Amino acid sequence: MADNKRDYYEVLGIQKGASEDEIKSAFRKMAMKYHPDRNPDDKNAEEKFKEVNEAYSVLSDPDKKNKYDKFGFAGVDPNAGFGSGGSGFGGFSDFSNFTSGFGGFEDIFNMFTGGSSGYRQDPNAPRKGQDIEKSMSISFNEAVFGCKKEIKLTKNVVCDTCGGSGAQPGTAKKICPHCGGSGRVTTTRSTMFGAMQQVSSCTFCGGTGQINESPCKTCGGSGRVRKTLNITVEIPAGVDNGSIITLRGQGQPGYNGGPAGDLYIVLQVKEHSMFERRGDDLWLSVPISFAQAALGDEVTIPGLKDKLSCKIPAGTQPGTVLRLKKKGVPNVRTGQPGDMYVEINVEIPTKLTSKQKDLLRQFNETTGKGGFTQQQKFRDDMDNLFVN
Repeated sequence: MADNKRDYYEVLGIQKGASEDEIKSAFRKMAMKYHPDRNPDDKNAEEKFKEVNEAYSVLSDPDKKNKYDKFGFAGVDPNAGFGSGGSGFGGFSDFSNFTSGFGGFEDIFNMFTGGSSGYRQDPNAPRKGQDIEKSMSISFNEAVFGCKKEIKLTKNVVCDTCGGSGAQPGTAKKICPHCGGSGRVTTTRSTMFGAMQQVSSCTFCGGTGQINESPCKTCGGSGRVRKTLNITVEIPAGVDNGSIITLRGQGQPGYNGGPAGDLYIVLQVKEHSMFERRGDDLWLSVPISFAQAALGDEVTIPGLKDKLSCKIPAGTQPGTVLRLKKKGVPNVRTGQPGDMYVEINVEIPTKLTSKQKDLLRQFNETTGKGGFTQQQKFRDDMDNLFVN
């Protein structure tokens, strides 16, 4: 009997010991996947569906499940002596057992047709309108300090003539005679299981349950018209590239008196000519001369609002990073500023006079090896590489 059968738990994709809810959920998933209506003329899917049905007919029955867990397929085989007789596994030959678990095939069928949720929802209930997303380009300083910007947005708005009803003023919509105002129609068709009922949206009223015999002349019965609006956007200080400003209720209008959607402004911040922003911190590369690096100096650098003074310690090496606290960008939530990091770039002159060259040679000779510790370490490390 069990030579060509797969384990029932394997068929439903669950572990042994699964709960009743887990068995039921797995069955619904598999039944939806292999249902003949979804796989017309697919013999493999039909066999899979039968296999799923058989597995569920056993595992959904506490007595059969207990026997199967103890004795395997023999425990539920009426010819093996473990059961109390019957017509096999309760498969297609025992459709009543198949439907007794949780509403049976009708429950699955509703999952295919939307009968358990979509069609039963009131088509005239208030619904929120769609959200809108729009990009906006701003300058570096506008992002740092905040600003007000005005944008033009073309979207749907509620029709002023009909107030969104879609009906010409002085008229009203009528109940659809085809669905009786439910927005749904039921059709009956013959299947391998017998007569089956299918619930679908009424095509005459579009699922609303109402017919508009006198549509509004302004909006054509839609209850909304296209319009271009000027919208002011408040941009707080500290926003960054990719930040999103949310304007509640500025999206598409709702349906049946529902609230309007939201408008999401996605900011695109232009780069600064000197600063690099990393979160709330600013990075700035500052070129100085060899003499400034060696002797130390105080240089003037740009800040966000005015010029700043930056002290260069004597003996500063190229690539050294100096930190100026609280000179960065204000945090968009707390308002606390980040820091500014100044990276030192020692610039080597490319054009020298003869006198300058002589002075540099004299300097190099008088400095000796002790004045350049990094060079000395480099030479020592190199010599160690070739020591036998």
